[in-house]
Amino acid sequence: MSARFLVTGKVQGVFFRASARNEALRLKLRGYARNLPDGRVDVVACGDAAAVDELEQWLWQGPPAARVDDVVRSEYDDDVPAGFAVS
Repeated sequence: MSARFLVTGKVQGVFFRASARNEALRLKLRGYARNLPDGRVDVVACGDAAAVDELEQWLWQGPPAARVDDVVRSEYDDDVPAGFAVS
C-alpha cells in the first residue's frame, strides 16, 4: 500500500523530515519526505497497510519541536524506490 501525506504547521526547520524518515524505517516503509516551497512537508510511504497507518498517526504529532496543524492523506500510485529519502 502507498499513500501520500501533506503535513501543515510548523514542520520545517524542526527535524520533521529526518524524524519521519527514522519512524518510516522503524516501520519498514520505503518512500520519501521533502519540504515544499509553501512550508508544508510532503511524505510518501509504501509498505504494509498497518505500518502506513501507524506512520500517519505519528505524522500528526511529529518530533517535539513541531506543531502539526493538518495531515491530508491521498492515494499514491507512482513507483516508490527502496529506502527512505529526505530532500
